[in-house]
Amino acid sequence: MDSKVPVSGYFGAMTFDQKAMRARLPKDEFKALQDTIRAGKKITGEIAGVVAHGMKEWAMEQGATHYTHWFQPMTGSTAEKHDAFLSIDRDGTPIERFSGEQLIQGEPDASSFPSGGMRTTFEARGYTAWDPSSPAFLMKGGSGLTLCIPTVFISYHGEALDSKTPLLRSMDAVSNSAIRLLELLGSTGVSRVKTFAGCEQEYFLIDKKFYSERPDLIMCGRTLLGALPPKGQQLEDHYFGSIPDRVLDFMQEVEHELYLLGIPAKTRHNEVAPHQFEIAPIFEEANIAVDHNLLVMEVMRKVADKKGFALLLTEKPFAGINGSGKHNNWSIGTDTGINLLDPGDTPTENINFLVFLIAVLKGVHKRADVLRMSIASTGNDHRLGANEAPPAVVTVFLGEQLETVLDAIESGKVDLKTEKQVLNLGLSQVPLLNKDYTDRNRTSPFAFTGNKFEFRAVGSSQAASVPNMVLNTLMAEALDELTDAIEAKIAAGKDRDSAVLEAIREGITATKDIRYPGDNYSEALQEAARVRGLPNLKNTPQALRTLEKADVRAMFVKYGVLTEQEIESRLNIRLERYVKGIDIEARTLQLMLKTLVIPDVSEYQGDIGSSFNNLLAAAEAIGLSDGALASQANHLKNLAENLSSLIDLTAELDEAVDMLETIESEFGKADYCADELLPLMNTVRAVADRLELMVDRSRWQLPTYSEMLFEH
Repeated sequence: MDSKVPVSGYFGAMTFDQKAMRARLPKDEFKALQDTIRAGKKITGEIAGVVAHGMKEWAMEQGATHYTHWFQPMTGSTAEKHDAFLSIDRDGTPIERFSGEQLIQGEPDASSFPSGGMRTTFEARGYTAWDPSSPAFLMKGGSGLTLCIPTVFISYHGEALDSKTPLLRSMDAVSNSAIRLLELLGSTGVSRVKTFAGCEQEYFLIDKKFYSERPDLIMCGRTLLGALPPKGQQLEDHYFGSIPDRVLDFMQEVEHELYLLGIPAKTRHNEVAPHQFEIAPIFEEANIAVDHNLLVMEVMRKVADKKGFALLLTEKPFAGINGSGKHNNWSIGTDTGINLLDPGDTPTENINFLVFLIAVLKGVHKRADVLRMSIASTGNDHRLGANEAPPAVVTVFLGEQLETVLDAIESGKVDLKTEKQVLNLGLSQVPLLNKDYTDRNRTSPFAFTGNKFEFRAVGSSQAASVPNMVLNTLMAEALDELTDAIEAKIAAGKDRDSAVLEAIREGITATKDIRYPGDNYSEALQEAARVRGLPNLKNTPQALRTLEKADVRAMFVKYGVLTEQEIESRLNIRLERYVKGIDIEARTLQLMLKTLVIPDVSEYQGDIGSSFNNLLAAAEAIGLSDGALASQANHLKNLAENLSSLIDLTAELDEAVDMLETIESEFGKADYCADELLPLMNTVRAVADRLELMVDRSRWQLPTYSEMLFEH
């Protein structure tokens, strides 16, 4: 890459963005496509044909030979099937073709994608349909380029088989509800309300040579064994520290590839744990932000492999030190450029801000369990509640100033007539340019940070589509409930301003339980959750039971985000993935114990035993005391007892894994994994980790934490 060319000179060069469209599409077709992107208007087959031709010509000019419909099946990642532009005419003449029909719809061989029972194997057709709101792009791979067309993925009968379709539906739902409320508040000229997201992506990099020697990292993405090194993160000297040159070289190439794809990577830095880092973007519309975050993860994987690194995105790859999250910054705004979560500088904006703030509080308060469900996974269960991550309890942090404002409004000391009364409230010395009305509470799972909320509990390996879909849906519901309440008060004879103020006050009072200003890592939060009746869903099976609730299902159905059948399918898929994930971990642990750990310890024990026998034979001749012999005998005894314990526990683990196969119900299997299998695996690990610290390093085959985290 040419370092002399500024980023602005090549940003989006691999994306069929507005600049590329304008250069290759006739004026009318370009305008029609922009109307589709902005307002969701349907595009005709004729216009699609013109767009397809322009897109193909642009892609081929860059060197692309194939295209693919790039989609997000319910596997948590992306999928693609490549087709060549090449076609053969009847007379045998080769020609490149790409039609409007090929752009709009594809039919991948979809029988093996998870559907949660929505399709049978003999009814396995799945269709990809073009999503014009997310720009097509060129992805490097091998020695060539492929045109990637973002799409949704649906079944023959129209059910959503992907994560993106419900997200797009939820964006429509929250837009409709928000416009309804804005019109009631007197705001005009808004034709669409959008939600925005920015995913701060945390990750680990370790040397590929260590990764290739760890079956647990290869199979599971996290270490199932490993003793903590003497130094971990306790000195906190890695956080925001100088970035090692080798890592910086990786980051720079990642950023270059992302800029080519039009992905606005903004920030890079060391995170708290050794060999942990973060990349953060500029915020975008939620569906594009989700697409871009998936691309960020894919680009990082490719560049890491090229640079001799292994990229670890699992939430807790190393026990005892910080895991990784994907802090999902979420906001809502109008197509006229107003951020509805920005306190603003005028009384009108302040009213809108307060109403939408209360809507967020109402939505999170009512649907905290659904938010917890949205980020439930095997990996995140290990991270939530640890010292670097929010707990399984979802609370909201607003900061001292906003709490003061809400308390004053609730008590009747403030009305909505004057801006100073609402937002300055005696803090006139605060400069107007300071838009961040909160302190940072890094322990809060859902914190207000000036003009947006940061959902900090999202896991690093997760696609952000589900959390954003849930945020949009609960917000649509809360907005409608607020609108209904205000309209009912107006119908009862109140003027609009009084009705709005009364609805805000009621919302403030009703959501007190969800607002928590303190340390979410503390036992005080656990007690507060119990007293307030807040959901405390400790593991994935508990969280997924939320999807069995009739009122939760009714919410998704009411807003057209998910059908009953689609909800059931997602419940089945996530339960199955949870069980299979832990089953793979348990079997990998069996493999490591039987082929690596037990043989290594046994061999070392044999050498120590032989050495001790030789010492016994020579003890009298060299004048060795009984006490000295006893110390060495005790060392050998500890080693032998721990090895025996590990062998017994391995046999117990074998039985536990076999027992899993005998359980019929998916929830039964999931509960067994959470309550029996995982605790047993932790017990096994504790013994194995003790043995690691007793065995000669030259006899221990597995790369250690010290090597993986401190060797570059």
